[in-house]
Amino acid sequence: MGNSAPLVGQLIDNRYQVTGFLARGGMATVYIATDTRLDRVVALKVMHAHLASDPGFVARFQREARSAARLSHPHVVGVFDQGDSEGQVYLAMEYIPGRTLRDVLDEYGPLTLEQALVLLDPVLEALNAAHSAGFVHRDIKPENVLISDDGRVKVADFGLARAVASSESTQTAGMIIGTVTYLSPEQVERGDADARSDIYSTGILLFEMITGRTPHSGESPLAIAYQHVNADVPAPTSIQGDLPREADALVISATKRDPNLRYQNAHDFLADIRRIRTSLPAPRPFVDIRDTLVVSREHQGVTPAVPDSTPDQRDAKDFVPRQFPDRKPRKRGFLITLAVLIGVAIAGFAGWWLAVGPGTYIPAPNIVGQTFEQAEQNLLGTGLSLAETDQAYSETVPSGIIIATDPAPGDGINPTGTINATVSQGPERYLVPDVKGKSPEIASTDIAAANLVVGGRVEAFDNNVPSGKVAKTEPKIGSELKPGSTVDLVISKGPKPVEIPKVVGEKIKVAEGQLNELGLLVKRSNVFSETVPRNTVVSIKPKAGTTVNSGTSVDLVISKGPPPVTVPNLVDFPRRKAIAELQRLGLRANVQVGEVAPLNRVISQSPAAGTEIPKGSTVTIRII
Repeated sequence: MGNSAPLVGQLIDNRYQVTGFLARGGMATVYIATDTRLDRVVALKVMHAHLASDPGFVARFQREARSAARLSHPHVVGVFDQGDSEGQVYLAMEYIPGRTLRDVLDEYGPLTLEQALVLLDPVLEALNAAHSAGFVHRDIKPENVLISDDGRVKVADFGLARAVASSESTQTAGMIIGTVTYLSPEQVERGDADARSDIYSTGILLFEMITGRTPHSGESPLAIAYQHVNADVPAPTSIQGDLPREADALVISATKRDPNLRYQNAHDFLADIRRIRTSLPAPRPFVDIRDTLVVSREHQGVTPAVPDSTPDQRDAKDFVPRQFPDRKPRKRGFLITLAVLIGVAIAGFAGWWLAVGPGTYIPAPNIVGQTFEQAEQNLLGTGLSLAETDQAYSETVPSGIIIATDPAPGDGINPTGTINATVSQGPERYLVPDVKGKSPEIASTDIAAANLVVGGRVEAFDNNVPSGKVAKTEPKIGSELKPGSTVDLVISKGPKPVEIPKVVGEKIKVAEGQLNELGLLVKRSNVFSETVPRNTVVSIKPKAGTTVNSGTSVDLVISKGPPPVTVPNLVDFPRRKAIAELQRLGLRANVQVGEVAPLNRVISQSPAAGTEIPKGSTVTIRII
């Protein structure tokens, strides 16, 4: 076995004697071993080194294994033990001699609906029990459905998909992608999985069992993932026309893209399967497929069925179907002759159909990477037509470019057939919604509805948004983000508290600048003051040193200077008396005397009597 089985012959964890190699898969190598303490044969799954070196994976693996060990059901592969010995992380499981459902499909091709439902019944029983116990499998696929030599059907690897999904190792990135064929839309879009996700995968499994193919195909796992999200699973009868219509109802009900429209639990799915089995027309002589998969006697006890493996990495067993019961031979010769004639006719028709008739096929041209218009132009004159049947987001392919075609490049197509194209919509981006002023709960709902994820919350003072409401987001509102990107919420703590500064005695412009810088609002009032110069702060309310919230209004009283003086009537006042009166009122006299002033009295004044002027102003009097 060389390097593919390095542990054969070793004693693992002083307990498990490895006796043989069974399989190697994407995340583990599986050996047959003997539990030396309990003297029983087990399947020992040893995780690959890159997983075993990831502490996050090991911790999650151990938790999931302990949980899975508590799940006991006749149709679930039992988990006996888990451990970590000298860097080898392992799982000891029930040993199931037999094969996987993948082996069966590879060997026998599509099954009848009756045969498929016989196999699916115990799978759904296992899922129903697991879901009731709080488990979600997350990775239902043919490789994880085991059929023992004695006809028992069991589901393997509960919890392992979740453990691998949590790994921080970059080498595990392809692990989930490897089974993207069976992933539900919510697993593709958000990584979410619940019981309905297992229902979806089981519906895909049923589709493959009865049609011989999976519903979505593509050149890359990403192309298949986009189809899960953007395209409905087709009716099985559109692929295999002779299937009963009940097959369509089962598959479509299980694979709705909206989880709320699917079967909500395995019990309902199982009930419909059992009801439909009783209503199916009586089949031709039929033997339960679990009984048809009988190991030929010369190969008894060679290789157990184990999940997470590929056929070329395991010793193949010879499974042979039992023969249908003998029928009485037909005795009339003319029926034989008729059969021969019909066969000749069919052969001739088939030859015409495939050679020159509608059954002629040519390789489909490669138009991937072209615009739809370019592809249409390139197909002119070929007899082929082009139809845009779907659109899908792409991080790498620009908008308007064809991502995939059906049939795929090189696959057979009728010379006058139609190529269905999936066209790129460019990168998938979503805007951060405007949640300013909303409660954190409503903001979280809006962000989730925008296909984004709410991250952390921080608090910050904000003068405009009430306390407890969303002030802003990081990245900011209106940013374009990839689906699933994290958006943090900044929650307002209300206005920031500030201390009112000392501004009494300051000029108004200086005082207002200091207050505005602190986020305070200024309201002015003016008073006359004999002591405070004009345009200077007389007082402030609240007083200096008081702590208030930013945005609070502050009242400033501003000096208008001394109060005004009413100019008295000085006409006919003697010169000396007029000057004395102006001085008494705080005014200054500007005396103008004519060339001749025999009376020495005031004949006129400016400003006129009754005018209010600032104290200290000058009043001109003319003397005659």
